[in-house]
Amino acid sequence: MRRLRAYFFTGLLTLLPIWLVWIVFKFVLGLLSDISQPWVGPLSVSLASAHPEMLGWLDDPWAQAAIAMLGTVVVIISVGALARRVVGQRLLAWFEGVIARIPLMKTVYGSARKLLDLLQTKPDGTQRVVLIDFPHRDMKCVGFVTRIILEEGTGRELAAVYVPTTPNPTSGYLEIVPVEKLTPTDWSVDQAMTFIISGGAVSPDHMPFERNPAPP
Repeated sequence: MRRLRAYFFTGLLTLLPIWLVWIVFKFVLGLLSDISQPWVGPLSVSLASAHPEMLGWLDDPWAQAAIAMLGTVVVIISVGALARRVVGQRLLAWFEGVIARIPLMKTVYGSARKLLDLLQTKPDGTQRVVLIDFPHRDMKCVGFVTRIILEEGTGRELAAVYVPTTPNPTSGYLEIVPVEKLTPTDWSVDQAMTFIISGGAVSPDHMPFERNPAPP
């Protein structure tokens, strides 16, 4: 029984990373397929009906999902290539102008765009990647400083810190923290995102924890 228990846990630890990779791959595959599925499905059925002897396999769900994913990847690459050219930049500016006229979409698109642009630029004055006390003084969370604001009345500097969750960094918390309570790091945004997504498995050998004492 002891040997069987050891085999079981060894097999579990061996299969768990593979299972997690499959879950992530299946999730991304589903998202990519759903984007192109509305036009890939009817087109595949039409081609399979018109040429059943050669293209009958297009009627299978797995073939439609694969074509939908491939079509979405091609569209994403095409948009990326177009966005690097003058024509694409003008089209993007026109699209953003249209979005700016729609109140709710303007708020969502503008906020997401500013956050992504902010994380790709170097901060000025305050380190972008910091640690904050959460949920108490003896525990830390990795966060990204998105803005420095002033407290009304006192003028004290406050940091808006986005704290992403693991392993999905697209959800998280927004914390308002006094600047003097931030623990600065020398991490880049890429290092911090890798640390968060991997659940801490991929991290630098050293990291700060205690804040530097405030000058007298």
